[in-house]
Amino acid sequence: MAWYDEAIFYHIYPLGLTGAPKENPYTEPVHRLDTLIPWIAHIKEIGCNAIYIGPLFESVGHGYETTDYRKLDSRLGTNEDLTNYVAECHRQGIRVILDGVFNHTGRDFFAFQDIREKRENSPYRDWYRNVNFWGNNQYNDGFSYENWGGYDLLAKLNQSNPAVRDYICDVVRFWVKEFDIDGIRLDAADVLDFEYMRALRRVADEVKPQFWLMGEVIHGDYTRWVNEGTLHSVTNYHLHKALYSGHNDHNYFEIAHTVKRLYGMGGNRPDGLKLYNFVDNHDVERIYTKLNNKAHFAPVHVLLYTLPGIPSVYYGSEFGIEGRKERYSDDSLRPALSLADYSDALEKNPCTRLIAALGKARQRIKALSYGDYQELLLTNRQYAFSRNYDGESVLVTVNNDDSDYVMTLPAGNAAEYVGALSGQRVSVAGGRIAVNVKANSGEIWVPVNGEWAEDVPQDASENSSAEEAAPQSKAQQDTLQLESCEDTASEKDPDKDSNVTKNTDNEETTQETAGIEETTCSYTAEAKAAAPGPADSKAVAEAALKKVFEEGKIAGLQEAILAIMEKNGPITDQMRRDVTENVYHDSLIAWVKSFR
Repeated sequence: MAWYDEAIFYHIYPLGLTGAPKENPYTEPVHRLDTLIPWIAHIKEIGCNAIYIGPLFESVGHGYETTDYRKLDSRLGTNEDLTNYVAECHRQGIRVILDGVFNHTGRDFFAFQDIREKRENSPYRDWYRNVNFWGNNQYNDGFSYENWGGYDLLAKLNQSNPAVRDYICDVVRFWVKEFDIDGIRLDAADVLDFEYMRALRRVADEVKPQFWLMGEVIHGDYTRWVNEGTLHSVTNYHLHKALYSGHNDHNYFEIAHTVKRLYGMGGNRPDGLKLYNFVDNHDVERIYTKLNNKAHFAPVHVLLYTLPGIPSVYYGSEFGIEGRKERYSDDSLRPALSLADYSDALEKNPCTRLIAALGKARQRIKALSYGDYQELLLTNRQYAFSRNYDGESVLVTVNNDDSDYVMTLPAGNAAEYVGALSGQRVSVAGGRIAVNVKANSGEIWVPVNGEWAEDVPQDASENSSAEEAAPQSKAQQDTLQLESCEDTASEKDPDKDSNVTKNTDNEETTQETAGIEETTCSYTAEAKAAAPGPADSKAVAEAALKKVFEEGKIAGLQEAILAIMEKNGPITDQMRRDVTENVYHDSLIAWVKSFR
């Protein structure tokens, strides 16, 4: 087990967060990096224990056109500032990895400047790809070269040149010796030469125990990069796409299929691929902007923190800020923020509270870092899985629908489970638990033990971080909920029934549901009539409930639920088992109400 196996990252784009000028004037250093020191306590407070920060080194503009790999960008300060920053992170228990932009340099880099000056006579003429002194470029240098991404500003290094490899490897050694960093994120790793990466991995194994190499890879078979000879991890763009589109399209099948495929890449082993999971970063739109229904912020992040992999939060997204990608600028994705503006976020911002609660849960629940993955339930709008480790089975449930949904799931050996986010407790019966998953929300169900019994929220209805983080959607605001059986066994309001039918997406299903509820309410009323008053014994009350069972009411509810499910789509064997094995009247009533 290494530190990165239990890491929760906080991603910082420092030139943006500190409000540095867009272009580097190469003047005296301005100590903007020091302004990020107060953020360390905030990062720790929301449960993160590692920082990915970069780019940091002297550059022309956005940081990826490096001028000097051994000097902190003067817009951020001095090398001493970076040394102090990393030391303070370590003092507070936070690991630090930097951005390694080793695919290309800027035109102000010493080797490129030497080529401009000495042309064919430069000893660095082979440091760059396809330098041609018979060509030209947009800067009219009188020679051409291979660039990165179509930008002549970014000159592509010749990674097969041993001198280039040796230089970059020495840069890594310098960063560790000078700043004591814990790892590197390799920019554009999907186009790096594999021998180049193997050389970097050898240096990583040399410079520091558990030194972590993570690479930026967009698509493809991640095992090409993640293995014993190259990188420890890569950016999980496959899951990133699935997490937001799976919610926007109400399609949990996309997410589950992606997870299953990625888990299979690692040999279906918890110690297989440890991918770097994220929902936004400095190159893509903010998750709050991408989501059609802002209420899905909660289930998206529950999945981010509980699916196999290493979760990461991009600075500011814990506050639920927006950020839209523009055609010619990424500035809105990389804003300057003042921590003072969010000083009360943990108390008043539900998004921040959710991220903090998830961070705390992730740190304490080892199964989320080391457990295997088993899918338990899957529909377009509901998804459940378990993470199993060291004899403990942790269950995760999410719901992207605007109505609550009852799940009946196989449980572990514990007699009781508790929601790590809400504090709600549920008992295990017959090896299963029946849980009500709130609309546009999620939960992490943990077997109750001494630790969890004493240190979780006590009132689920008031302390559910996931529920709080989900703003009400229009459908939630407009749709009247089906009336409670408890309150309306003998008094139903026909106007309310009409509104329910009118405001629901599936009119036929809602009418059926309302009818079923009326029937089941009569069952409840019948049981109440048969039941004695409050002064009578519990045994007599249980006998009245048994009468409902004997008359087939449970079977009737089960059949009704299956009928509605069949109209909504194909029923899997697992779904049928979930219904037929649920013999709890209140749970079935809640299940009926969950249909729209």
